[in-house]
Amino acid sequence: MDIFTAGRDFVRRDARLLERRLFATVFEGADPQGVIDALRGFQNADGGFGWGLEPDKRCPDSLPLDVEVAFSTLIAAGARDDEMVRRAADWLAQLANADGAVPLCGPAVEGYPRAEHITEWTYQPGINPTAGLVGRLYQLGVEHPWRDQAGAWCAAELAKEFPEDAHGMHEALEFLEHTDDVDVDLVRDWLPKLQWFRADAADPTYGVTPLHLAPTPDSFWNQLFTDEQLDAHLDRLIADQQDDGGWALTWEPPGPASTLEYRGIVTVGALRTLKAYNRL
Repeated sequence: MDIFTAGRDFVRRDARLLERRLFATVFEGADPQGVIDALRGFQNADGGFGWGLEPDKRCPDSLPLDVEVAFSTLIAAGARDDEMVRRAADWLAQLANADGAVPLCGPAVEGYPRAEHITEWTYQPGINPTAGLVGRLYQLGVEHPWRDQAGAWCAAELAKEFPEDAHGMHEALEFLEHTDDVDVDLVRDWLPKLQWFRADAADPTYGVTPLHLAPTPDSFWNQLFTDEQLDAHLDRLIADQQDDGGWALTWEPPGPASTLEYRGIVTVGALRTLKAYNRL
């Protein structure tokens, strides 16, 4: 069975409704409205998103991490629902500190199953996820006062120093590509300093790879990497497909259901990247 068919069958069999709707939109020409409709079940009355939209925690409360996943899913589907997005941005504005920064999660997660890494560090406002949320609002083409305030804070923080870990840097790059002053050489020089940046395609451990930063050939940050580097990671991505057609995780979600849910997310993402690079 070929890569695409095996991946498609995994998504159809084991992924949750949201990823099945996203797959149908990206690969089968389905109406993006189906993705919006599936996302509505995760949006709370306060405008934020919760209910384990990001499956590493099962908390129903609105959390910025879930808002980020909602924005990313809309972008992946090419879907537009400005009211849905603005309600989420209104919620972010209410949660933010005086500078506009927001945390990934909050103490509400402690009442529900969660992965071991979802601890107090996720309660602190920071570039991760603030910069990524601002960047995604730009990508969605939605203007909002919080976007402008938080963007100004992100610009000031990143002018001082880049994040030390690859997740934070990924979020920073989501923002920086929408600014007028980007020093690509400085970013390239910073990458080897990052914790959890997996530059070597042969490294099987957990981490952020060049394909996370440049998931399509026309990604802004594609220029950070050589064709040889990207080709090696694409080869690795293909090799990492599992016998059941899906892609495995390199971390432990809180249970079997959330593991399958996250594998669905990762599998659709892998297929999208392989399609973009003409590897399917």
